[in-house]
Amino acid sequence: MGSGGKGTSMTTTATLVFLAVVGARFLVPLLIPRFPLPAIVAALVLDAVDQTVFQSFGFDPPGYQGYDKAMDVYYLAIAYLSTMRNWSSRPAVLVARFLYFYRLIGVVAFELTEWRTLLLIFPNTFEYFFIAYEVYRLFWNPARVTLRSWIATAAVIWVFVKLPQEWWIHVAQLDFTDAVADVPWFGPLVVVALVGAALTYWFAIRPRQPAPDWSWHVAADPLPDGARRVADRNRWVAEHGRIWSPATLEKVALVGLIWVVYAQILPSATFTTTQRLLVTAAFVTANTAISLWSARSSRSVESAPLAFGGRVVMNLGLVLLADRLLPRAGGDLDPGVAFFFVLLLSLITLLDDRFRPVHEIRFQAAAAGAPR
Repeated sequence: MGSGGKGTSMTTTATLVFLAVVGARFLVPLLIPRFPLPAIVAALVLDAVDQTVFQSFGFDPPGYQGYDKAMDVYYLAIAYLSTMRNWSSRPAVLVARFLYFYRLIGVVAFELTEWRTLLLIFPNTFEYFFIAYEVYRLFWNPARVTLRSWIATAAVIWVFVKLPQEWWIHVAQLDFTDAVADVPWFGPLVVVALVGAALTYWFAIRPRQPAPDWSWHVAADPLPDGARRVADRNRWVAEHGRIWSPATLEKVALVGLIWVVYAQILPSATFTTTQRLLVTAAFVTANTAISLWSARSSRSVESAPLAFGGRVVMNLGLVLLADRLLPRAGGDLDPGVAFFFVLLLSLITLLDDRFRPVHEIRFQAAAAGAPR
């Protein structure tokens, strides 16, 4: 991505703004596990305004589409992993899992083919489903909602919100600001639609809503008993964890597909897609094996930053070892790209290792307490 502007001062300012915006798109999503609703809304706003901010400082990144999709799958991956940490409705987690991976597969297919219609066929329903769940959780207990209701919620978002939005943005390639300026009736129509939606909620939906279950709060709910400390989760992993398991396969798919998306915008990418997936699978499996050994050895680090730092060092060592022992695929080991891969791999695998046991412990306890 390049920068532009008049004079050295403008170039410097534009560069700083660019780094600040990109840094925010990486850092803000890290708040999603603790503050799900405000953090994902902030990430959504950053996603919506970053190109406008870039253009206002005199540059329009030529690879913006690929960059934007890569940042989307990154922050939505953290949101998806957060469902395992926070959500008390197992059916909602199942729906979220399908919606996230369905979109991720579509983004990968789009990046490899550049066929924009794929983004309509594979809409980003997960994001608004996540927001819908968290808005509901502000006042009511999501654990009482049935699978059928969560599927219906996803279907309504898919058909009436995301399909029109994806068509507008990715197929028709229309811009909201331009439409308001060029079509006299468009702006008033949007205002009327918003007012109509607000009135419908206030007079038709609100009176039928049940009484709130609790005072609203935006922070994530407390973790269940037996999963509040990393040491507690490690005990569960030591007993139930397996290297060869559906959880490992899901982790391989998650990291591998995200890496395929990022590889389209990073330099020195001479691996084929299949090679990237195989390499990622090897590193994720190695991380899983080391995490399982650590859990069974009763070694745990409560601090997330320290655990992340340790995992980065471990994965750097694995990358250097692989580089020495294995033949290079066309000299593909660019140091910057390799370091970014290590950061991404370490973050996603750490969050998965820390959040998945919470999910399993929560519903294991619920099943144990259910009437037989």
